[in-house]
Amino acid sequence: MRNELDPNVAKDRRGGGVWARIPVTPRAIVVGIVVGMTAANVWPLLLVKMGMPLAVCVEAIFLVAYMWWAGGGGPPRSLKAVRADSFRVRTLSAREWKWGLAAAVLFALTVHAAIVVLFRLVPFPAQAFHAGYDFSSVPGVPLRWLAVVVSAASAGVCEETGFRGYMQRPIETRHGAVIAIMISALFFMLIHLTKAWSVVGMVPIVFGAGVMLGTLAWASKSLYFCMIGHTIMDVGLFGFYWGQISGTFTQRPISETGMDQTFFLECGVLAAALLSTVVAIVGLRRLSRDSQTRVRNGSTIRAQP
Repeated sequence: MRNELDPNVAKDRRGGGVWARIPVTPRAIVVGIVVGMTAANVWPLLLVKMGMPLAVCVEAIFLVAYMWWAGGGGPPRSLKAVRADSFRVRTLSAREWKWGLAAAVLFALTVHAAIVVLFRLVPFPAQAFHAGYDFSSVPGVPLRWLAVVVSAASAGVCEETGFRGYMQRPIETRHGAVIAIMISALFFMLIHLTKAWSVVGMVPIVFGAGVMLGTLAWASKSLYFCMIGHTIMDVGLFGFYWGQISGTFTQRPISETGMDQTFFLECGVLAAALLSTVVAIVGLRRLSRDSQTRVRNGSTIRAQP
């Protein structure tokens, strides 16, 4: 499942001297982490230094500029094609937007359902999840929710650009989608499980989220749906589990309640959400392939004398 590489992109990647002679995979891993995580850490600094709501305005401007640059805008011009390819720049049809938005929402629902099931199996460590995500310094509940939304958008845009774009895309081109998705999901998991909330049960959830996001990026040939799904997921995570602005998880594990009807319902929701996500991604993959075929056929017709 290898992707074709634009000749201009291939030329740019050959012309990087010593750096270009480093194998694609380690190079992509380093670039992806630097591009994604450096940008993701701008928002916490702005929030601490500037406070609300000024930090929100500055972060919004930063994210727009960041996406413009990551998509091939600005210097260096010699890497314009590489950046555009890594950002998966392309035009999406209305049908692709419908399927992609559905996949994004279903992805977020799947992750939340998985977390609910996890904490019916083991006790929810509220203090560990709250550590480092305290929004109490932000005055007023509305501004706290605004901080949550911007935090989620920052993580969604920057991390997806880094992991599913600048890391995964070059590895896809060289080694195919399966290897690229597994590698990006692995490093996505390793970066996130350095936190206090990284209980053992979160490992398959974070890794699985990385696999689903990577597959969504590959299927749609776009980062937008990954960014949207990641943002929706994080709004819920930051507002409830981490920030605990809207409350906290109070259900008791089945070791105390037994396997009650609610637990079976929660498992059913998880299974249905996961299956629906897979169906949406498959549908999106079919649409993106058809769109790519039409573009190629159109190019062929225009090239004929």
